[in-house]
Amino acid sequence: MKIINVPFSPMSISPLELRHLRMLLAVRQTGSVSRAAELLHLTQSAVSHQIKLLEEFYGTPLFARKSVPLTFSPVGNRLLEMAEVVTAQIDHAQRDVQRLLSNDAGQLRIAVECHTCFDWLMPAMDTFRNHWPEIELDIVSGFHSDPVGLLYDDSADLAIVSELEPADELAHHALFEYEIMAIVANDHPLAQKPHLTARDFKGETLITYPIPEHMIDVVSKVLKPAGIACERRSAELTIAILQLVASRKGIAALPRWAVQPYLQKNYVTALPITKNGLRSQLYAAMLKPFAEKSFAHDFIQVMRESSFISLPEVTLLPQPVVLKNGNRETQVTSSSRKRGSM
Repeated sequence: MKIINVPFSPMSISPLELRHLRMLLAVRQTGSVSRAAELLHLTQSAVSHQIKLLEEFYGTPLFARKSVPLTFSPVGNRLLEMAEVVTAQIDHAQRDVQRLLSNDAGQLRIAVECHTCFDWLMPAMDTFRNHWPEIELDIVSGFHSDPVGLLYDDSADLAIVSELEPADELAHHALFEYEIMAIVANDHPLAQKPHLTARDFKGETLITYPIPEHMIDVVSKVLKPAGIACERRSAELTIAILQLVASRKGIAALPRWAVQPYLQKNYVTALPITKNGLRSQLYAAMLKPFAEKSFAHDFIQVMRESSFISLPEVTLLPQPVVLKNGNRETQVTSSSRKRGSM
């Protein structure tokens, strides 16, 4: 991009707006313009236009263009420092106003139906505690095959689920989509393939978490439709599954984020499942009165942003979408789908 070198004057009226500051933070958090655009729910061209506006005003680049991730220039760094301070103060004031208006207080009990959610949920909870220190956070212990049922029993306030359950009492919020990878030993013959098909699983032992078969995406979406049945072996911990895989005791299908540290150490090999990949989604479900609380809204946003920034290759799900249920329409965050494994 060619920068018009116009001398910057301290008397010039700054074009800086809050959206520009949030854009700078998003670029720093994600390391690229395209990922920043997704985080901000903007097109890449819209983010590029904001950058161009600032660069033309100051007459200098804000980034080293060919760096990966993007590296801020001295001017970009100074604007970034301001963005951190200003946006933090605005967000803090916003939450204070919400507290004054709504008088929200109490607890947020979270139930999950997956074994790997804690990898991204714990950092999100840490951020939320800084936002709402007066809210008591808790995770309902144990694996739950029906976390939504805990909402009706008043045993949980928010459920992390992989399918939408249309009901007048429920509010759903889309979180993100992610890829499930086939995990094989480095010296397994399948490790040389570009991707695995259903037939590649035939004769293999499928190593999974101890969950019902209908909750395992690779079984319900890939193997069962192809008429392939695998012997199963289960383990509670991700590292235990990977050790079994590395020892050639079987193969697994896990979210990329759950195995990324072990892939970086070349402990096992990850392959796409089918040519187009196997993807799953996550949603947050709450009873509608609880979903109206200010801190519940904030926790949804924190989960979306935290997971997008920290997890490899996840995609934020769009929201809202109208889900048709019979003759009525319920506004939720994505279409109904089969339950998937995590």
